[in-house]
Order: sequence, then structure tokens, then C-alpha cells
Amino acid sequence: MHRSSTFIFSWMCFGFAFLYVPILILILFSFNNSAIMSVWGGFSLRWYEELFNNEQIIEASLLSLRIAATSATFATILGTMAGLVISQVRNFRGRLLFSGLLGAPLVMPEVITGLSLLLFFVSLQELIGWPGSRGASTITLAHITFSMAYVAVIIQSRLTDMDHSLAQAALDLGAKPHQVLIDITIPIITPAMISGWLLSFTLSLDDLVIASFTSGAGASTLPMVIFSKIKLGVTPDVNALATMIILIVGIGIFISGYIIHRKNSTRGA
Repeated sequence: MHRSSTFIFSWMCFGFAFLYVPILILILFSFNNSAIMSVWGGFSLRWYEELFNNEQIIEASLLSLRIAATSATFATILGTMAGLVISQVRNFRGRLLFSGLLGAPLVMPEVITGLSLLLFFVSLQELIGWPGSRGASTITLAHITFSMAYVAVIIQSRLTDMDHSLAQAALDLGAKPHQVLIDITIPIITPAMISGWLLSFTLSLDDLVIASFTSGAGASTLPMVIFSKIKLGVTPDVNALATMIILIVGIGIFISGYIIHRKNSTRGA
């Protein structure tokens, strides 16, 4: 038993090291004074200064954050509605078809999704004249399309585990269905909605393939800019940028975990 525990612990340490040691090395070399990636030239904030003075990266970062926040918000709203329909509406005749269509983006290759959305926007432009050009709006719509599927799965899973006797008791006591939804269902699934929003935000911020298909001139997201820079050779300012992203994501995870923990504690009390 002791040997088995040691073996499992060793493989666990190896797995965590495999995942996080490269990230720690990246963070360390973001403070490297040398312009050569593999040579340590002393501690310096040089590349952070160059990063904050790089207008291309700043504009791409602001665009990506705006797209991610907008798409995550609408994806959370639509995904929550879809999850409620699948879980709560039992007499919905098209439920199986709707579930299949909703889950398709989860398994569809991103290249196929991006190409189909590109053809869709081009067809719309020829038929009704919209969109006039591909840019932030088309990228946002594309991200909403696949992000809402992830939110719907999270919401549906939470609703499956929910104690439906609470809602039924409220209905028996004379509450209207919309009151039950607002006063009981929504507060219970709020942690799942927060998780869905964060997941959608991360997926949008990280997306490269779909954004490349649905973007146009003057609408380069942060992953697109990073990818174009890497093709010409990795520079140390990319390490600084990655470190900033890791810091922002870490803060977001900490805040969301704290909020979810407080809500779960309140609900348990």
C-alpha cells in the first residue's frame, strides 16, 4: 500500500511539473535582460517596458478583451436559456434535435467552424449587405456561437444535480413560474453561470483559428498578433506578454473561486 501511494504521488508530481515548470521558466525569462531567449543576462524589466510601449499589442489586447467580455456575456445569457430549456421543458418535441445542434460546436473542428462562419458572413453580405466588412462584430458573433454550447452544458449539468423539490414546493405554495425562476433557480445556478462566463471569456481570449477566418483588415486579436510574431521568431516581449496574461487569469480564477465558495457557504448555511 505504501509503495502504491509513493508511485501515485511520484507520477502526480511529474504531471504537475510537466505542466507548470515550463510556465515558471517562461515567467522567469520575461525578466531576462538579454535579447536572446536561451541566455540569462540578468534581472530586468526591459521587456515589460517595451511591451507597454508597443501600440500594436496594446490595441490587440484591448480588442481581444472587449470581444471576450461581450461574447462571454451573451454566450452566458443564451447558454443559460438553452440549458434551462433542455433541462426544464420536458414536453419540448424538438428537444433531441435541439440538444444535438447545441452540442455540435463542442465536437466540430475549429477549422470547419471557422470556414462555415466565413461562408455564412460572405453570403449575408451578398444578400442583405451586412456585415459591410469583417471585424470585431463578426469575431464576436462567431465566439458567441461556439461559447454558448459550453455554457449550456455547464448549466444543464448544474440543473440536473439541483434539488427540484424546492421549485416544486414554491409552485405548490402559489408562486408563478417566472418567480420560481428568478427567486430559486437563478440563485442556485449562479455559480455555474459564473463558471460558464469565465470559460467563455477564456475560450474567446485564446481563440486563433476561428478569429482568423472571421476577422478582417484592422481587426487582429491578441492571439493573431502573437502568432504572427512567433512566425518571425520568438522575442522576449512575448514572454512578458504571456506573464501578464497568466497573472490576469490567475487573479480571475482566485476571484471566481472566492465568489463561488461564498455562495456555496451561504447556501449550505
